[in-house]
Amino acid sequence: MSVSLEGKTAVVTAAAQGIGKASVLALAAAGARVIATDIARDKLDELKGVAGVTTAELNVLKPDAIAAFAAEHAGSVDILFNCAGVVHNGSILDCSESEWAFAFDLNVTAMMRMIKAFLPGMLDRGAGCIINMSSVASSLKGVPNRFAYQASKAAVLGMTKSIAADYVGKGIRCNAICPGTVESPSLQERMKAQGDYETARAAFIARQPMGRIGQPEEIAELVVYLAGASYTTGQAIAIDGGWTI
Repeated sequence: MSVSLEGKTAVVTAAAQGIGKASVLALAAAGARVIATDIARDKLDELKGVAGVTTAELNVLKPDAIAAFAAEHAGSVDILFNCAGVVHNGSILDCSESEWAFAFDLNVTAMMRMIKAFLPGMLDRGAGCIINMSSVASSLKGVPNRFAYQASKAAVLGMTKSIAADYVGKGIRCNAICPGTVESPSLQERMKAQGDYETARAAFIARQPMGRIGQPEEIAELVVYLAGASYTTGQAIAIDGGWTI
């Protein structure tokens, strides 16, 4: 059954490429008015002219920028998709204090600030949907050499469930998406950084029992579903080609 988001306004972070961009297009196709945000102004410009989409430069690591952006759109946002994040490689012994801090700043604290900025308006209207980007590399599955990333994405799940529990009776739904390996510019960079691209790609593909890497559009379909799933909250939904079977 198709989801209609007519009359809804959505904000998407990290919207200039990958899952974020695919989600902007999918939400707009479902009828939502979408505000696509990112720090990459040039890539955001590629979304200009898409029906139902407006763009805004936003650095989610800057509290003042979030506050100013939220003030401009206060009370009008029905759907918040926190997509911004970073992947660090390595074990605990490889992880520096600065890498640990940055992983939590972008993967967790930025989400918390975005939610705090838009939740009051949702509560005033008695309805709202928050979707947080986590990962199967979280509390769902142990993945080698993802220490800082996995710890921060597990924190996203805890935050998601806490918000869902606190506001379930006030019209607020909060869910987390937990992808496996998904095609993205970030993944391409990580594979190239390993020196042997083909071997690295084969290893990433082999993690999924389905034998392939997911596509951003497949994650975007889940974003749209959750935006309209009025009986679903507090869930960590794996979309991973069977990796967590």
